[in-house]
Amino acid sequence: RMDRALLLVRNELPAPGLRLAARSSSCYQCLYEFLAFVPPSNESLRKPGTASVMVDTQHPLTLLLNSSVGDRDLCKIQYHFGEFGNYSLVVEILSTSNQTVSCDLIINESPINSYLPILFAFLVYMGILAVLIAGRLLMKIDPVRNWVYKKLNPREIDRQINSELGSPNTTDSINCDPAPHSWSTASRRRLCSLDTFRGLSLVIMVFVNYGGGKYWFFKHEGWNGKLHFPSALFSRFVFIMGTSISLSLSSMLRWESSKWKVLRKILWRSFLLILLGIIVVNPNYCLGPLSWDNLRIPGVLQRLGFTYLVVASLQLMFTGTESGTWEGPCPALQDILPYWPQWIFILMLEVIWLCLTFLLPVPDCPRGYLGPGGIGDFGNYPNCTGGAAGYIDRLLLGEKHIYQHPSSSVTYQTTMPYDPEGILGTINSIVMAFLGLQAGKITLFYRDQHKQIMSRFVIWSIVMGIISAILTKCSKEEGFIPVNKNLWSISYVTTTSCFAFFLLLLIYYLVDVKKWWSGAPFLYPGMNSILVYIGHGVFANYFPFKWKMKDSQSHAEHLTQNLVATTLWVIISYLLYRRRIFWKI
Repeated sequence: RMDRALLLVRNELPAPGLRLAARSSSCYQCLYEFLAFVPPSNESLRKPGTASVMVDTQHPLTLLLNSSVGDRDLCKIQYHFGEFGNYSLVVEILSTSNQTVSCDLIINESPINSYLPILFAFLVYMGILAVLIAGRLLMKIDPVRNWVYKKLNPREIDRQINSELGSPNTTDSINCDPAPHSWSTASRRRLCSLDTFRGLSLVIMVFVNYGGGKYWFFKHEGWNGKLHFPSALFSRFVFIMGTSISLSLSSMLRWESSKWKVLRKILWRSFLLILLGIIVVNPNYCLGPLSWDNLRIPGVLQRLGFTYLVVASLQLMFTGTESGTWEGPCPALQDILPYWPQWIFILMLEVIWLCLTFLLPVPDCPRGYLGPGGIGDFGNYPNCTGGAAGYIDRLLLGEKHIYQHPSSSVTYQTTMPYDPEGILGTINSIVMAFLGLQAGKITLFYRDQHKQIMSRFVIWSIVMGIISAILTKCSKEEGFIPVNKNLWSISYVTTTSCFAFFLLLLIYYLVDVKKWWSGAPFLYPGMNSILVYIGHGVFANYFPFKWKMKDSQSHAEHLTQNLVATTLWVIISYLLYRRRIFWKI
């Protein structure tokens, strides 16, 4: 199967037999998982005892062989098996005098290179990009452009000739600005980098949600760990939502909308996001329209809705000072000091998170526990998944109303339900959105001052990186507060915001400053993000987004299906963009 290899163990030792166990390198402080009992060899028939097992190929494994009696360790082997490989582990006695045991790993059949489909897909998309760029360059040549226009719309060309308007000039042709020319000047002033940032995060999120080709690095970490694509996507979406809040509220109030009217819009939008998350984008709706007994209450849209409500309301109380003419002390901090009550509120929220996480007593669990439970921590706390965060969700929402299959259940074999979008983690998603809000304030205070905006993005990225280094001790597991997407730990927020500020800086420079990139194709889903996110979830199991595969154990087929589905949503968003159809709530 995918991500599996076949291991045949040949035991040439006499009775009493062997026990084979394994531990993945991705499983921190885990117990060994029993794989198989290997019978002893039959000395009379001179036939070794054999056992075959499937072993994981996603991460390096440590194999442990010990005697079935007395638990005496015979050998320990560390090896990274290859997908669809066929291996033999031969256990024999080298020396009868001192009973030295030899364990030799032999490759019977070489594994396949499961990463070739990724290379092929990359080359295909690069080819498409090259064709589009070549087409755009050709369209700048007058004879080519006139010929294309004549073929596409000959009547219009004839009309222009008859009216002596001549051939279309350069300003009428396709240019790097993706916005149609009929749009107003105000719409063209929209910061395309924000929509591009949002769209980039959304497109990758859709691809990952569809399966990511079933590659392990497109899946969430089992618990603590590195920031793979999936682990940072949602946080970047929250970050750019905070940035958009600052700009949208400023725009609404500039058009003389009262704060009470804006507050009603905030409440209504938050309500719709939460409602859509519970009713529409919820896997339990497949069980029936009234399956409330197992309805998952937390979720992505629910968290976005509540986070939006808090951060937008907080900003609404202080919007109106982003004129760039603040005359208080320390002008270099004019995007921070006027909002000191907001910072106090955010710091109080963070204190609440720290106190609940590290001081709340959790039954049968150590205080301040941040681990996954299961076989982690040497199996001492199997039912403590998530510590205080998991306990609060199970206490307030009930075990049946939270996520039943967390990522820790695969690596750490946890049995307790745990929701990565739970109550306690929402506090830090508010902090993440507030940091995005700060990026929006920077763009408002220093409007059209590109160097000021970019320098502040760099400073914030560095500050967040330093805080992350202190909290994690630059370690995956040994820090004060490890980076953990499931818990939405504060180190996860500071680390992802560090990269978010840097990524926003890069896109802002390319799209809005130098205008070397229009933001396409990510601009289009970024401007219709709610529709794309909800649509990709609702139609995930329908053709043409999904079809019956010939080989369900092929990364190539899964990758093709997931890339086609993701590309279709980009095309749909582009068509809606051309027709100026945007779904706003």
